[in-house]
Amino acid sequence: MDSPAPVIGVPIRSWHGANRRLSPHLDAPARRNLAMALADRTARTAARAGGRLLIVSSAPEVVSWAAESGRRVIPESEGGGLNGAARSITAFAEDRGLPWLILHSDLPCLTEEEVAEAVRTVRSGRRTAAPSYNGGTSALGGRGPYRFSYGPGSFHRHLRTGPPPATLIRLGFLLDIDTPADLNAARRHPRGNWLNQTLKMKGMKPVGPAGLEPATNGL
Repeated sequence: MDSPAPVIGVPIRSWHGANRRLSPHLDAPARRNLAMALADRTARTAARAGGRLLIVSSAPEVVSWAAESGRRVIPESEGGGLNGAARSITAFAEDRGLPWLILHSDLPCLTEEEVAEAVRTVRSGRRTAAPSYNGGTSALGGRGPYRFSYGPGSFHRHLRTGPPPATLIRLGFLLDIDTPADLNAARRHPRGNWLNQTLKMKGMKPVGPAGLEPATNGL
């Protein structure tokens, strides 16, 4: 028998200083707009996939954003950071007897079907893990306490923690936004071309192949 729908936690550190690796090509307001747009799309996608959405942040501007959009928000646990946010999610879920699924907020090509697949896996009682293309962990799900190890190369560390998880290699989880190359790749893909309108709003500098490319599709 499947478990109830999981808590789907989306940690968000802050809008201020978001996407710093894009700073040579996007000014601070543009990076803030981009981070908010990515988080909003990820949250909407997750909510449609059948879980119980939970935003995790101690940043006042993120707490206000979540409240204004009608999304439940809880603070990070002591120690902060992504590992602290993940511990807050598992504690929240465990108190309610629910499984959990943790998603990064910056997944521009994520689909409802991809999140639903992860939801079905954790509801069946299995752990699940989905890598980013560079070895991070874009999605991680299970039940009960867990020893999180986010940071560079986290996917392989999470693979070695506990029973082997069901591994999901899916486009929506593989591509997160860390560098200008990531952003350009997302914008060129049909799933991610919605980013062109966001980038048009403020601050984009077409600086050539190593930086941001000019908006396409007439934007």
